Amino acid sequence: DPLKYYRNNTGASRNLIESCVRARVAGFVFSSTAAVYGIPDSVPVTEQSPVVPINPYGHSKLMTEQVLRDIAPVSDLRYAILRYFNVAGADPAGRSGQVIKNATHLIKVACEVATGRRDSMSVFGTDYPTPDGTCVRDFIHVSDLADAHVRVLEWLGAGDGSATFNCGYGHGYSVREVLDVVGDVAGRDLTINEAPRRAGDSPEIVADNSLLRSETGWIPRHDDLKLIVKTALDWEKKSNPL
Repeated sequence: DPLKYYRNNTGASRNLIESCVRARVAGFVFSSTAAVYGIPDSVPVTEQSPVVPINPYGHSKLMTEQVLRDIAPVSDLRYAILRYFNVAGADPAGRSGQVIKNATHLIKVACEVATGRRDSMSVFGTDYPTPDGTCVRDFIHVSDLADAHVRVLEWLGAGDGSATFNCGYGHGYSVREVLDVVGDVAGRDLTINEAPRRAGDSPEIVADNSLLRSETGWIPRHDDLKLIVKTALDWEKKSNPL
């Protein structure tokens, strides 16, 4: 649904930025995406890696990044662009988590299969140039991403510049590896179907997070795939009891 992406990620964001400039807002944190990198020549990617999106979602986010870069020199607005990698998991205390109909996020869908809300799921593409043929992604726990926002807000308040930051752990897991961990944590086998590749999927994308660490002091505390899966699975059981 390309028009939806451009309406929300580009059009609505442009209107919000204009309102912030008029109101002389000093700091703006934008949720961007690793999809701006498209299919990188090498991983991990830094914030200076080429941005060549291969889908409308990545393009729509990159456009808003450019709006911020263009408006900052001619206004009081300073910004921090956070390029999210694959956000996953739920609050370890069980207070919040992902609630969405027709979810497409890998770990969310796998947890729905593990709890019986779905009969099966598909793996899209098994012939990628990766160790096991499935896509590799950098999964970051939502609590660590939330902490990154706090650190970045403090960074904006203490300085006078703008910046772009990768938000990931710096290492990736394949789709098959993730599904194996979900099955292990859930204590059951998942029914998985193999399907053709989806258009717009990059084979591998992993973050270089050194800039976020050095500039803001951010230190991840939930960098454990089993912990990410367990919190997501616990939330699924709590929020969607059968």
